[in-house]
Amino acid sequence: MAINLEQADAIAIATAVRSQEISAETVVRSSLDRIAKHDPALNSFTAVLKEQAIADAQAVDKAIAQGKDPGSLAGVPFAVKNLLDIKGLPTLSGSKINQDRPPATEDAFTVTALKQAGAVLVGALNMDEYAYGFVTENSHYGDTHNPHDLSRVAGGSSGGSAAAVAGGLVPLTLGSDTNGSIRVPSSFCGIFGLKPTYGRISRSGAFLFCSSLDHLGPFARSVRDIAASFDLMQGADPHDPVCTQRSPEFCLPQLGLGIEGLRIAIAGDYFTRGAEPEVFAAVEKVALALGATQRVILPETDRARASAYIITACEGSNLHLARLKSRPQDFDPATRDRFLAGTMIPNTWYLQAQRFRRWYRDRVREVFQSVDLILAPATPCPAPLIGQQMMTLDGQEMLVRPNLGIFTQPLSFIGLPILSVPIQRPHALPIGVQIIAAPYNEALILRAAAFLEAQNVVSAPAIATFSQSV
Repeated sequence: MAINLEQADAIAIATAVRSQEISAETVVRSSLDRIAKHDPALNSFTAVLKEQAIADAQAVDKAIAQGKDPGSLAGVPFAVKNLLDIKGLPTLSGSKINQDRPPATEDAFTVTALKQAGAVLVGALNMDEYAYGFVTENSHYGDTHNPHDLSRVAGGSSGGSAAAVAGGLVPLTLGSDTNGSIRVPSSFCGIFGLKPTYGRISRSGAFLFCSSLDHLGPFARSVRDIAASFDLMQGADPHDPVCTQRSPEFCLPQLGLGIEGLRIAIAGDYFTRGAEPEVFAAVEKVALALGATQRVILPETDRARASAYIITACEGSNLHLARLKSRPQDFDPATRDRFLAGTMIPNTWYLQAQRFRRWYRDRVREVFQSVDLILAPATPCPAPLIGQQMMTLDGQEMLVRPNLGIFTQPLSFIGLPILSVPIQRPHALPIGVQIIAAPYNEALILRAAAFLEAQNVVSAPAIATFSQSV
């Protein structure tokens, strides 16, 4: 039976490779061909590792021929946001300044974990400079375009990661999430994106933006691919001081358990305003499918978002202070101005934001004593136009860039595990819904998502025929 490599998910590809229905080299060459054909329109890649990827695929085929176990993701092409170390490449983090860094001497922890499972790295992906943004409009490497409408943003800061999966170039990518940088592009591009619990996946080998908020996680077209990749990457790592020592809980075997016994609620108050009507309709569609009628209030969420802003600006600007002093002209002007603003925030504001952060974390934990999962919008609208400066929500005109994360920022701030799931919207741009759990409950989120996927409530749209408008 022939496999459609453009549409197939990672597990289907690995199964076909392991059974020798198709070779890993054929799979990887097909991915490289699609990148060459379609990425000039998308601009999701900043580097393509053609020769190394083919050699790695041949090594997978050789292992299979010798009767060795090639790994659970044998022959699966994947790519990573260019803030993750790739041996032999400078780690750009979307910047011009980092071009001067020496090439990485080894792969990041997460890249190594997927390679050890037989996955084949094919390249590095575009992003907002230093991960500070929600649009992947990059002045150094160009804008990444949404595969469903090339005139629109892919989201950010992991825009290249989302566009590469949504455009059918690779079935699996990695990104990072500080204030929504996995969930916003997942929502805009119509795929699944997981922000795990803070510290659940090692950040060793990642160029960080805001250490107390940064997470790494996968993008994919199916729930089982998210679960499989997450299972491979979770676990202790002494090279990341915040990485948990907790034993892994494998999610893939639990996907078929269904939702019986799960207490699922809808986020109220803050999460019911400031968005277009189709956003709330998407949440209600998921709630109906899951039988969720209860509404819960996460108190003082407006203040949580404000505190997240302060912490992000302070920690990010402190990290880049030397570069701001020595090479201000080499920053994207918008990024530079945000960092400079962060340097002027009083220390007392930062300390108060951290105090509030602890208070908010404790209040949300109290909410999770009575529920297991909470549903909320992922973005306030479908993908805006590239270059769009203003938008109107609830009758109020506001800036696009800082407000695409209004529903993601308050939840990143306290390290909760969250999956953005794509809602079926025929003949319309994709939109996502967040499924949120208490720390270390990724398995519960993925169980609910697998149920929704089986009911055909959530799914990645068919690979788009690239167009200028929808």
